[in-house]
Amino acid sequence: MLDIIFYSSNERSPYYVELSEDIFEWLAKSEFAKIGKSVTRKMLIDGEEEKLPLVKLSKYNRKKLKDFFCDAITRESDAVLKQLGESPSKQEYQDATYRLRKFLELLNFIEDENYAYLQRVV
Repeated sequence: MLDIIFYSSNERSPYYVELSEDIFEWLAKSEFAKIGKSVTRKMLIDGEEEKLPLVKLSKYNRKKLKDFFCDAITRESDAVLKQLGESPSKQEYQDATYRLRKFLELLNFIEDENYAYLQRVV
């Protein structure tokens, strides 16, 4: 698993969104990797100062990322509905909706104004 990490500007604990390699690679090759620029910033993590490459979630970057994930969620929803058919098993449902659930989780943190930065390694 790989992570995209969200950081607040007020020393709150960072939030890690775990992603499969498949999703992480897809994001790395998508428009997601081009939105915002990673800049090395000093952050206080668990009482220790660290220098991290972070993308500031400015109003502009936040909107671009939100638009990106809303579009990805729409496309993924269509694919999931086509794949699942009428009566999927619980495992089929969980497998088919994994990407959709991760996109929604990322979108929720992008929209959360308490988080000011994200870290991605692409």
